[in-house]
Amino acid sequence: MSIQLLARDLYRLINEIEALEKKIETTAHEKQKGLKDDLRKLTAERNLIRKALDGTKDSK
Repeated sequence: MSIQLLARDLYRLINEIEALEKKIETTAHEKQKGLKDDLRKLTAERNLIRKALDGTKDSK
């Protein structure tokens, strides 16, 4: 995957995470469990892409 595609995916994930965090704040507590699970998955994916992107920058 190219650096540009990784950066684009990272930007998309950051925006999705921010939107989901705002949604969790306004959602009733009993309905937050599924949203928090989605947030956990997106955060893990973001961290993975960030590490990949950092690795490509270090290898040059």
